Amino acid sequence: MGIFDGKVALVTGASAGIGLAAARDFASKGASVVIAARRETEGTAAAEKIVREGGAIIFVKTDVTDEAQVKNMVDQTVATYVRLDYAFNNAGILGDISGFADGTVENFTNVMDINVTGMFLCMKYEIQAMLNNGGGAIVSNSSIGGQRASGVGVPTYYVSKHAVLGLTKSGAKTHGKDGIRVTAVLPGHTQTRMIDAVYDSAPGGRDTGKQNPESSIPQERLGDPDEIAKVVTFLCSDDAS
Repeated sequence: MGIFDGKVALVTGASAGIGLAAARDFASKGASVVIAARRETEGTAAAEKIVREGGAIIFVKTDVTDEAQVKNMVDQTVATYVRLDYAFNNAGILGDISGFADGTVENFTNVMDINVTGMFLCMKYEIQAMLNNGGGAIVSNSSIGGQRASGVGVPTYYVSKHAVLGLTKSGAKTHGKDGIRVTAVLPGHTQTRMIDAVYDSAPGGRDTGKQNPESSIPQERLGDPDEIAKVVTFLCSDDAS
């Protein structure tokens, strides 16, 4: 038996990387899973992969900046599995690589829409569903960049990830009394397509970019998405009460 037997988990940004790893870990522990992402082809493939591994899962195409689509995502979850117990709000983007002075309003708006407004909308409808079944757990994906900024040229990303922590703290304080735990993970450099984009844009190319973050990590290697996923599922478990 799995620790999440009879439970339902929703993961956004789940077509690849940390989101996909979390969806697989939820499924391996017995949860019925809904994965949501903008990229339909990749999302469908991810769901099919988890089904082949023995998981119970559906894919719902979702743009988290669209309130109607977010509401539909949660409605589809409840319609399919009756309830919602856990959510990992992972959808997010890096945005343009630039400095602060040459950044554009368009990039700022796009990053904030996805990383912050999208997070708010997901929490809004997830909390509504969880109130109906007496509680649950929500994990936000922030970043080490939610605590500090570095010299890498993604200032709006850092702003957005600080805001994610604000949303997390507000949700936790407001709904802890309702049996809903709201927490966050703050991954460092993890082997995903997003970190590839940072490295590839570094002065001197990818090799130069990789040397700096790896040298600052005690293990002298990048994190693995599966390592982050295990923290997410722990935070949703009763052991993290």
